[in-house]
Amino acid sequence: MPLFATQFLGAFNDNLFKQAMVLFATYSIYSDAKKEAAFSAIATGLFILPFFLLSALSGQLADSHDKARIVRIIKTAEIAIMVVGAAGLLLGSAGLVVAAVPLMLGAVLAMGVHSTFFGPIKYAILPQHLTREEVLGGTGLVEAGTYIAILAGTILAGFINAQGAALMVLGVAGIGWLTARGVPPAPPPGEKPPMDLHIVRASIQLVSATLHIPRLFLAILSISFFWMIGAVLVIEFPPLVKNVFTADKQVASLFLAIFSIGVAIGSVLVNRLLNGRVSARYAPASVLGMAVFVLVMVVAAQQWTPAVDGKLYNLTQFAHHRDAPLIAFGLLGVSVTGGMFVVPLYAFLTTTVESDHTARTVAANNIVNSGAMVVGAVGAIVFANLGFSVVEALLAVAAMCLGAAILSWRLHIACDGIDCPDKLRESNPPRKR
Repeated sequence: MPLFATQFLGAFNDNLFKQAMVLFATYSIYSDAKKEAAFSAIATGLFILPFFLLSALSGQLADSHDKARIVRIIKTAEIAIMVVGAAGLLLGSAGLVVAAVPLMLGAVLAMGVHSTFFGPIKYAILPQHLTREEVLGGTGLVEAGTYIAILAGTILAGFINAQGAALMVLGVAGIGWLTARGVPPAPPPGEKPPMDLHIVRASIQLVSATLHIPRLFLAILSISFFWMIGAVLVIEFPPLVKNVFTADKQVASLFLAIFSIGVAIGSVLVNRLLNGRVSARYAPASVLGMAVFVLVMVVAAQQWTPAVDGKLYNLTQFAHHRDAPLIAFGLLGVSVTGGMFVVPLYAFLTTTVESDHTARTVAANNIVNSGAMVVGAVGAIVFANLGFSVVEALLAVAAMCLGAAILSWRLHIACDGIDCPDKLRESNPPRKR
């Protein structure tokens, strides 16, 4: 329970701060669609960058030190980070934009470091506190809590001002520090591996050691395509809502909330369809469905009637717009099929390696994923600078779904679509400890 609460509060705080910052910049600082998209892309890129640079180090730490102790250090750092972020929001609301923007972006970068070191632990600690039969359920509980936290933080950011968000992130960071005190000890389950502090060399070695297994290679690349697509969507949502659908920041929060709900629904649905088996059977069809629903959103955007005289629709007015149901249908479809696509692939990663290698496998996945997300963020900036509209960026997302479908189909064929992790375990039996 302390681990679940700590993870929940961390994910909530991440999303509350990031969404509050992006909405504040979009609706109160900038008044140009290109600048808004660029700021959102820069913020996303800064948050992702530590995953690319430091995941190898975080995986080594998680596999070689007491994970509970690392959690407590991380949550202490979160308080300091949120002091900086809160100061940025408060200065921005006071009109001191020149000072506020560097502080807010610096806090985003630091939160990326925070999440980089916490990410592998939340998966790797479970086998030490749960039986083998309980690990899948525990992983599902952590994932469900993450999506609920994302949903709650995202929605709240749209309904409070910058001052309220600043106070909230500080309070939540303090509560998270308290819950982290209760996480039970989790010393290394095997021999302590040597630490390689050279982040470039360690990253290359970690990724190469993981990707040499064809099934893991295909799974990680498939997941990376999903996160590259997700990065572009999250970057484009605020300018899409403001400049295409001419709606206020509460509607922007609604978009991300629907996205989170849909991923959770897709996670449950695909688990029911697979009856608990870890398989990529439905992944190709799911990501192709994702492309179709993105095109539904494009159609809705093209026929949307904007608000008059430069005004913005509020949440109620948006909900009563004749094309709002089509937008909600498309967005929910994108997220449900996205959840159906990616969740079995994550389960695949965590069930095909030994428990004392789980953190490093997740870290290797995070490195590749973050690289793909940086590519997505850079692509969004390039699109904006070249004059591409938000709608045209959505068309590019639909095209990227085809690449993910090809990779996931190859993974399905490689594993025969049924119980691939069990087959892999038979060929790689656990070492004796």
